[in-house]
Amino acid sequence: MPELPEVEVSRQGITPFLTGKQITRVEVRDKRLRWPVPDEVNQLEGQTIIAVRRRAKYLLIDTAIGSAILHLGMSGRLRVIDSTTVADKHDHIQIHLCSGKMLRLTDPRRFGAFLWGGTTPLAHPLLSKLGPEPLTEQFDANVLYGRSRGRKSAVKTFIMDNHNVVGVGNIYANEALFAARINPKTAAGKISLARYLLLTEEIKSVLAHAIQQGGTTLKDFAQSDGKPGYFVQELKVYGKGGQSCPNCGAELKEIKLGQRSTVYCAICQR
Repeated sequence: MPELPEVEVSRQGITPFLTGKQITRVEVRDKRLRWPVPDEVNQLEGQTIIAVRRRAKYLLIDTAIGSAILHLGMSGRLRVIDSTTVADKHDHIQIHLCSGKMLRLTDPRRFGAFLWGGTTPLAHPLLSKLGPEPLTEQFDANVLYGRSRGRKSAVKTFIMDNHNVVGVGNIYANEALFAARINPKTAAGKISLARYLLLTEEIKSVLAHAIQQGGTTLKDFAQSDGKPGYFVQELKVYGKGGQSCPNCGAELKEIKLGQRSTVYCAICQR
């Protein structure tokens, strides 16, 4: 599933081709995505794209009359290609531009979304209750420390909760906790402010570096130009249960937390 770095890389890839371009046609080839595609998206026709923004793992395509909301779901992919390119079975959304290009959403599993956010997209029910963006000043140790007091849930589950901070998916939660030397099973409420200070720094560092490397290609994700993400080559623990810890050499343990695969070092992470 594309996580925050992959979505940000997609945003960066498509933005130069979309900003300032007029939308000539919105082609919905299949409305049956995670939620039915509403007819309101057709209002985009004739509008000029002002900006392409990201909120958590959602992309916002802004115009003067309102914004469309895009989500890649589990296997979605965005590409900017020639408008004459023949569509395939899983090419569900095509936004045609005055430049002769189009933005195409390909989504084999149809867990993605293409919705209408109107003039206040951040107030949409899917976005209105999201936590702070991890790569902004609004996210710091005090946020996690304050929200964690009295919480008995595992810290890994806690930082993956989008109400506390957005975009820290499974891959990056594993990596950040390893870098901060925090056991993912530890109750969120038992972690000190000093350790949350280190964890927030590592979350920011891991996510920023993953974006710089083009994301993490595991199964479905590729950048908008078709190139893979290279952060997978730098993963320290994710997907490496049973292998040796890169720090101490002990065997990495793999368990399930919140039904998600969790890999950690019982020696290094306390």
